Amino acid sequence: MLVLALDTTTREGSCALARDGRVLREQGSDASKPQAARLPGDLARLLEQEGVTLAQIDVYAVSTGPGSFTGLRVGIATMQGLAFAAGKPLIGISALDALHEAVQVHVHSARAVQARVATWVDAWRGEIYAALYEDGIEVEPPALAHPGDLLPRLAGRRTMFIGDGAGTHADAIRAALGGDATIADPVAPLLAGTIARLATEAALGGALPPPDAIRPLYVRRPPSPSDGSGAPGSRRAV
Repeated sequence: MLVLALDTTTREGSCALARDGRVLREQGSDASKPQAARLPGDLARLLEQEGVTLAQIDVYAVSTGPGSFTGLRVGIATMQGLAFAAGKPLIGISALDALHEAVQVHVHSARAVQARVATWVDAWRGEIYAALYEDGIEVEPPALAHPGDLLPRLAGRRTMFIGDGAGTHADAIRAALGGDATIADPVAPLLAGTIARLATEAALGGALPPPDAIRPLYVRRPPSPSDGSGAPGSRRAV
């Protein structure tokens, strides 16, 4: 099974090609150029370097977010177009799930693999998109929040932080949690390879959705206790 994957949730972004769950090549993009100006050129170069044609791709995969709205729309539209033209499935993978998985693969730290992982994506304006995982299970769903509102709840237990949001707010994390916090190294790994592997697992499990089934993952701000607007961190797909 040959999977072509794309991540456009960060300024740099990345694309990757994987065969049967093994990443053949993963490469970052030029963050100085807009996402729309890089695609589909980045994908074409990746395929050329591996001697693969679009006709050989079995499954397409793309990050569904959260992240830059413009980046998400460009990335999803690009992969939808390719998948539609080829009549192949398109699998969406959460960037937060990919970051959690990337801890096991990309992080090179003496204390890298820990039971609790906080995935933080920079949402700008001092905010982050965040989710929390314990023993491989998501225990706090994606939410838009200020780091200062989340950190007190994480005190008292070792936590690994990963994602560009963790890099942006590393000083605040260390100040609030001290030795209980570990910042991943690298803190913001490329994600397309991880997305390709997760998509392979999903496809082998029978998940082969058509391109028009994909939805971007936008994240609402957690409601205040008095507004009655639903569960914190609820997901909104449009």
